[in-house]
Amino acid sequence: MTTQAVKLHSAQTVGLHGVIIDVEVDRYLGTKKLSIVGLPDKAVEESLERVSAAIKNSGKISPQKRNQRVTVSLAPADLKKEGPIFDLAIALGYLLSSNQINFDPRNKLFLGELSLNGALRPIKGALPLAAKAKKAGFEEIYLPAGNGTEAALIDGLKIFEAASLSDVMQHLEDEIKIPPRARPRIEKIHAEIKEQSDLSEIRGQAAAKRGLEIAAAGGHNLLMIGPPGTGKTMLAKALPSILPPLTFEESLEVTAIHSVAGKLKIPFLSARPFHSPHHTSSYVALVGGGAWPRPGEITLAHRGVLFLDEFPEFDRRVIESLRQPLENGTITVARAKDTVEFPARFMLICAMNPCPCGNLGSKTKRCICNQNAILRYQRKVSGPIADRLDLWIEVPQIAHEELGSNDRRGPTSAEVRHKVIAARAIQQKRFQSRKYFTNSEIPVKDLEIFMPLSQACRATLNLAAKRMDLSPRAYHRVIKIARTIADLAGEININENHILEAIQYRPSPNLI
Repeated sequence: MTTQAVKLHSAQTVGLHGVIIDVEVDRYLGTKKLSIVGLPDKAVEESLERVSAAIKNSGKISPQKRNQRVTVSLAPADLKKEGPIFDLAIALGYLLSSNQINFDPRNKLFLGELSLNGALRPIKGALPLAAKAKKAGFEEIYLPAGNGTEAALIDGLKIFEAASLSDVMQHLEDEIKIPPRARPRIEKIHAEIKEQSDLSEIRGQAAAKRGLEIAAAGGHNLLMIGPPGTGKTMLAKALPSILPPLTFEESLEVTAIHSVAGKLKIPFLSARPFHSPHHTSSYVALVGGGAWPRPGEITLAHRGVLFLDEFPEFDRRVIESLRQPLENGTITVARAKDTVEFPARFMLICAMNPCPCGNLGSKTKRCICNQNAILRYQRKVSGPIADRLDLWIEVPQIAHEELGSNDRRGPTSAEVRHKVIAARAIQQKRFQSRKYFTNSEIPVKDLEIFMPLSQACRATLNLAAKRMDLSPRAYHRVIKIARTIADLAGEININENHILEAIQYRPSPNLI
């Protein structure tokens, strides 16, 4: 009995990172049997049926047509293998071991799901897998058509897109050569942003628009409070229109996350994500999780915006789960089988009514909520969460005369975006020696280095902090907001006016 074992390489994602998987195929005489070892899940176990049919329909002899035992080993053996991504490597491994094709598998990575007729289907996570392949020293990657542009973002690799198993075989045996995928030209896109609404189309609410401008410039979190129908949702949806596009490094991060989650609709994301989950969304949907942890809405909003409308209506567990990402920019998902840390550096934009009926404090409508209902509603925003919300903006009722006016008041989104991009450029220059992008990301230990205050500013801030009973966290966030206000004004130093404006955005007792 002669052993003819061969080894190829494939990969899978664990969390948001790629892991190289060795695919070993051993074929020998014996009772007809096909098996996979190495902690395969159901999708991997079923790959033998897909592979056998794909090989037969590609004009080769299927493993099931011979009196032989075929064992496929996926290593490392103690790592759970998930999904159909190993199909292509398993098929080529069997064909190589049975001498039906001949090629050198060294420095080559094979990724792809096979259909029964031998066609290749696109996979998730092509970008992080390509990044891992380059780091591991691979030179060539073979993957399904539709994944090539994404993988080609990683420079220094030959990316071969194929439509079927037959195409890969013919290429490897030099019958028909597949040209390598050219690296896409990535240009920084500043002009075209698909806006759901323009700031100039929203009547009134000058204070809220100013709050959005500050939030966008410094990456700050913001809460809008006001009765129903005053424009809170419209303001939030206008926020993407004033945000700068992603940098190339940020784009790679965001694209990789959406690729792993299977949410990538275009090969490369240059606009900042905007995610607005419904208030009935589950804890796992927002935070991420599952038996094998997957990213949730919090991670999908990384480097973009997470908009939570009807904020107090979310499950309390969901609201409190925001503490870690708002503080550290990451979310840790722990399960019995694995613990994964996902990036979650997003701008949190929240909207809420002052009470369940929305009329508390209204001059024209009567609130019908009892005191207990109001307290229960407002207590959903706990002290630790309130501390992490940088700007609290009141969005009051608008006069009917103003609604009927055809005059567009205030700057357009394009004009505000120009100011925001200029402020972000100042921050980028300021933090070029550190891995920070915006003022909101600065840790407390670096405040004195990057955001020093004069004695007059410090005295003003200390007086206000004492009167408002600010926590240390809120105190430091006021400094960061003041620095952003100064950046928007093009000022080198923070002055008292910047401090005073920043203090206005902390919650007052009559706001909630």
